Amino acid sequence: MKMERCKAGHLYDPKKYNSCPYCEEDVLEGNRKSNINRKRSTTVSNTNENGVKTLAYWDNQDGVNPVVGWLVCIEGAEQGKDYKIISEKNFIGRSEEMHIYIAEDNAISRRNHAVISYNPKQRNFVLIPGQDTTGIIYVNEEPIYSPAELEIYDVIEMGNSKFIFIPLCGQHFEWENE
Repeated sequence: MKMERCKAGHLYDPKKYNSCPYCEEDVLEGNRKSNINRKRSTTVSNTNENGVKTLAYWDNQDGVNPVVGWLVCIEGAEQGKDYKIISEKNFIGRSEEMHIYIAEDNAISRRNHAVISYNPKQRNFVLIPGQDTTGIIYVNEEPIYSPAELEIYDVIEMGNSKFIFIPLCGQHFEWENE
């Protein structure tokens, strides 16, 4: 399978997708914008007469998709390594295609072992177990079978690794719209 890399750095199968399935499309301009070069803007949820839904997007201003939190591996093959969490969905797995790429733990699924999502409107983080994974995810020693809200310093166990969750954004800080 020949994979292609979009301008934002995502890998995708060009036989399956005409363009990168991870990047959002700017409906007004009809072109794609790089996730790397986005800054938070106004969220619009509206469907026009052609059935095209307008979604939140990031303006191309400062070249940074700001961090909203981190996972830090505290036990396992990548102990001491940190993983940046960005706004909205962060897919976790061993594949380079994943937002949070954990290469050294073979007990973690290649794709979509779990998702950590930051909702900027509600200012909260949610851990969602992957649909196709056989492994159980634990938060503070409790198994997670459905979406669970994360709190500061929660310990997440996936595969043979443990991670500590450290939020930046939330009730006390948020990247401001400009």
